Amino acid sequence: MMDQFASSAGQPQISSKDVNGTAVFSPGGDKLGHIDELMIDKQSGKVAYAVMGFGGFLGMGEDHHPIPWSKLRYDTNLDGYVTDITKEQLEGAPARRDDWRRDRQWEEGYFTYYGAAPYWV
Repeated sequence: MMDQFASSAGQPQISSKDVNGTAVFSPGGDKLGHIDELMIDKQSGKVAYAVMGFGGFLGMGEDHHPIPWSKLRYDTNLDGYVTDITKEQLEGAPARRDDWRRDRQWEEGYFTYYGAAPYWV
C-alpha cells in the first residue's frame, strides 16, 4: 500500500522541506536559482518570502535574496517555481541587510522593488 503522503505532486499543499532546493525559473524556462528556505510570518501564518540562492559556481559565491512568495508559482511541467523576476532584477536588488527581517521599511522597499503587494496587507 502506497503512503498517501509519499508524493506531493497531486496535493494542494507541500511541506517546507520539499520546497527547499526547488529550482526557480524565468518565464522563458531558464533556471535562475533555487529556494533555500521559506520565511513564515509568525502572526498570520502566511509565507512571507522564499530566500532564493542564485549565481555563483558549485555553491561558491552564491547570493541569497528574499523573493516575495506572491512572485512565485509552481509549474508541474518544470517541477519548479516560475517567476517574472529577471536575472537583472535579482542582480540589481537592494542589498540584503543583516537585520532585514526586523525592518518593516526595508521590507516595504523590497516588495516595491519587485512590484509585489506586501504579505501583511
